[in-house]
Amino acid sequence: MESSDEEEGRTFVQVVSEKYNPENFPYCRGNGMGVVVLSSSQGSPIKDRLNLPSVLVLDGCGISKAGDKAEVATFCAHVVELDLSHNQLQDWGEICTIVSNIPNLDFLNLSMNPLSGIELEPGLAEVFSRVRRLVLINTRVTWDTVHTLTRQTPELEELFLCLNDYDQVAESPVPCPSLRLLQITDNQLQEWSEVRKFGPMYPCLDTLVLSNNRLSSVEEDTPQDTLQRLFPNLRSINLNNSGLNRWEDIERLNFFPKLEEVRLMGIPLLQPYTNKERRSLTVAQLPSVTVLNGSVVTEGEREDAERFFIRHYLDCSEETLPQRYHVLVSKYGQLAPLAEVDLRPPCTATLEVRWGERTEELSLRLEQTVGELKKELRALVGLPANGMRLYYIARELGSALGPEEMKYGSRALHSYMIQDGDEILVVPKTKSRTISSTSSDS
Repeated sequence: MESSDEEEGRTFVQVVSEKYNPENFPYCRGNGMGVVVLSSSQGSPIKDRLNLPSVLVLDGCGISKAGDKAEVATFCAHVVELDLSHNQLQDWGEICTIVSNIPNLDFLNLSMNPLSGIELEPGLAEVFSRVRRLVLINTRVTWDTVHTLTRQTPELEELFLCLNDYDQVAESPVPCPSLRLLQITDNQLQEWSEVRKFGPMYPCLDTLVLSNNRLSSVEEDTPQDTLQRLFPNLRSINLNNSGLNRWEDIERLNFFPKLEEVRLMGIPLLQPYTNKERRSLTVAQLPSVTVLNGSVVTEGEREDAERFFIRHYLDCSEETLPQRYHVLVSKYGQLAPLAEVDLRPPCTATLEVRWGERTEELSLRLEQTVGELKKELRALVGLPANGMRLYYIARELGSALGPEEMKYGSRALHSYMIQDGDEILVVPKTKSRTISSTSSDS
């Protein structure tokens, strides 16, 4: 019997009975777990029934069938969210038996079930009418089945169709005006002519997630009129890791009338630039976007980006200048290039090294430390590194401040702000008390 059950798969009722067996919840009543034991009617093979938690997760349980629909109804009276991902459901009839007996179902996840090529009969799809969020990731469901579902779900708000290997979009004759979010990442959509079909199908679409498709362009003959008409309510679009490689495609995003959030990470167009250049050039191109790649665009950042944009194109010929350049020049005027100021400390400096009655002019590497300088001076001054004290005397401020002992062996020379012509005084440690007189005699 066990091997036969394994071959046929497990039922929804079996899995629920095992996972939520009353024996596993000896103290479940009133303990806040959301699992309540109910008495069943006489004659039932199960003495106690469970009214399951409102969020029911049964992923990866080997479910292939529904089981007795009365049992499903008894178990799931209060279930609102159901996760059936990673199971073996490949019959829409079985799925519909489960769904039809969960009267309050709001969220349904069927991801990773083998539904490729299996069509849903329109007459069965009515049981999905209460579902508002539907996840069909990596199920390979056909567009016909998707359209059958959206026609029968008048309250559907979120639809997830990722990893379904779509390279085309089949149009639906019946729109789904309730849909607000469509996530269709990691498919094979490359042509804008396919993506634009979502506009008439989902006229109230607010969020479109297209990441990890190799979409090559946002191409329309009359982009302003067409995009306004196709996507009048689109507020957010995710084009991460798409194939966009022209600034014209970024400019066309301005024609979505309500667009305010954009994601454009990993696109070929921006690869040659630094992170700062990518963000600045993109912010300047999209004046209505308030969130870019998940980060809010402040007014200060926008002004800096727009000024950067003007300077970026200063050396370009008139015929290659983008339209946005002329708009920003009319706003800020012609800007001069920013002066290049190198704030890095100098690498070397020429100093006078004095010890006793002798003086030697040396070129010193300023990235080295005081300890390393002492080792370098050993042969010159005839003292061990631990037997000398070093004093720095600034040429311009030495008479006012006096010598500064270079006490710390790990401190870099450039931190003393050393300049050409300054002096380093080397004194044996046994003569440290005479440093003031030695310096004044010089």
